[in-house]
Amino acid sequence: MRLLRTPTLDLATPENALAPEVKERKVIIDLKDVKKVYQMGDLEVHALQGVNLKIYEGEFVSIMGPSGSGKSTLMNILGVLDQPTHGEYYLDGVNVERLRENQLASVRNKKIGFVFQSYNLLKRTTALRQVELPLIYAGASNRMKRAKAALTAVGLERRMDHLPTELSGGQQQRVAIARALVNEPAMILADEATGNLDSKSGSEVLQIFQRLNEEQGITVVFVTHDPWIARHSKRLIMLRDGKVVADQPVPQPLKAGEQDRPSEAAELETIFKSTYYGATKEEFN
Repeated sequence: MRLLRTPTLDLATPENALAPEVKERKVIIDLKDVKKVYQMGDLEVHALQGVNLKIYEGEFVSIMGPSGSGKSTLMNILGVLDQPTHGEYYLDGVNVERLRENQLASVRNKKIGFVFQSYNLLKRTTALRQVELPLIYAGASNRMKRAKAALTAVGLERRMDHLPTELSGGQQQRVAIARALVNEPAMILADEATGNLDSKSGSEVLQIFQRLNEEQGITVVFVTHDPWIARHSKRLIMLRDGKVVADQPVPQPLKAGEQDRPSEAAELETIFKSTYYGATKEEFN
């Protein structure tokens, strides 16, 4: 692999720079003035402060921000794991606020494919069975055939009968990706999906996400603190103090596996200083 100096991101322009062909697609995520307030005794914590955001079908988006920026809260709302205090969230055209708890569970199962940092696999369950589980909960037919197809899509056709303890970290994350794919969701929501992996395995997982996005048009939303990961997506949304402070296409997205990773310190300095005017030095650490 060759070492590539990636371009500085100019993220300070308003959100209207998306390509026209993207805006013509179906809207998968539509947040309208979303606010989230947590009550901690007499103290109110405003985690999100009026977020407006649209993500379109077939996009590959990264959401970044320093600690306390609100990205975890936003991820929980996007994943229908929490509800806004104020505002509306439309997922694939459905206002999730109007859904009952059993309907919300169905939305999480059918419309969102989750991929977490910790894999969340059952210890005594084969890869094939792991991927079948969402289909079982959904009452779907042809479960084994669909699970095999999903595992084949992530390159695990020869590991279907293996337990998690018989798989590497990268292979376990591939099982998690296959499980996220199997119900053909409206989007895949990945939370620090490469965080527990070495650089080689992380690159392989990124290659899978890029291939799924480019070849199958699957909408991917990465929530990450890692600017190197974000440079592999096509659009970058940055939060600060519960607000979207930048929302821009990524110029020349990196292809996973084609470049060596530069130092994280240099990446952080470039990406945060190009966005957070007036930020303190501590926010770059």
